[in-house]
Amino acid sequence: MKFGLTRWTPARTARWDPFDEMRQMQQQLNSMFKDMTLGDRWTEADTLAPLVDVQDQGDKLVVTADLPGVDKQNVNIDVQENLISISAKSGTETESEEEGYMRRERTYKMFSRTLTLPEAVTSEGAKAKLENGVLTVELPKLQIEEKKKILIE
Repeated sequence: MKFGLTRWTPARTARWDPFDEMRQMQQQLNSMFKDMTLGDRWTEADTLAPLVDVQDQGDKLVVTADLPGVDKQNVNIDVQENLISISAKSGTETESEEEGYMRRERTYKMFSRTLTLPEAVTSEGAKAKLENGVLTVELPKLQIEEKKKILIE
């Protein structure tokens, strides 16, 4: 039979917490997964919501969205009644060669935003342009016919 000594701490024996070991195990697992993945970057959002402004200009609504670094062919705009969805993809790739060692770094982002507009709009006659990272979409308001009164004979 082996005999050994352990460290005795009066504070620890006085207040034993049955969940202390579970908390320690959770911290160790969190640390292990953080090391295995990309660190804190793993939790960063890869999908971003661009900042959007909506302006009422009488017969049309103007939606402006910040999409820095995005080419116009990678932007998708969908309009349905009083909803507008703007999505875009952006990516960069860099290469460098030093002393026979090749390194390639890639960054891909996706922008997505769906808004409820204050009024119904139509895609007929809509205009969109992307200049200096700012998307501007002009949407004509849907013309709703006025109520007609029907006379009873």
